[in-house]
Amino acid sequence: MSEAVADTTQTEMQEESPFDPTKAEQVIERYKDIPGNLMPVLQGVQDEYGYIPKAAVELIADRLNVYPSQIYGVLTFYAQFHLKPRGKYIIRVCMGTACHVLGAERIRETFHERIGIGHAETTPDKRFTFELVACLGACGMAPLAMVNDETYGKMTVQKVDEIVKEYSSLPL
Repeated sequence: MSEAVADTTQTEMQEESPFDPTKAEQVIERYKDIPGNLMPVLQGVQDEYGYIPKAAVELIADRLNVYPSQIYGVLTFYAQFHLKPRGKYIIRVCMGTACHVLGAERIRETFHERIGIGHAETTPDKRFTFELVACLGACGMAPLAMVNDETYGKMTVQKVDEIVKEYSSLPL
């Protein structure tokens, strides 16, 4: 199967999972009477589901009396929001100047080889999501990677292997 077909199939599979509106309804209920409630509702829904499901957009639009297009405008403007399911472990590799000069490209390549996904992709088992970021703000530790909130500095190929092994052994 080609990579493009595999990516399309993965995206379609991610969107097919049934949507249970219970948690979204609870979030909407919590904020429905507060002016300017769209952002906290979207943040709350994402906290509950890990991303913003398409069905949740329709529900939010209906309950808050806004157009879905307005919601998508917010979701696509702010980088904090995600429209596809993400992995339990978010791997970020800094591609800023200091990291780039000290080997970030090799770190990126190694993660790609080890987990089989590229930038902004998620493994089919939803264990890992991989992201390249402009700067993680710790240039003295370059090259730098993060897994969720854990920072890994002075990255090497061996450290990539250790990280992948460690997080691959954890339960989903």
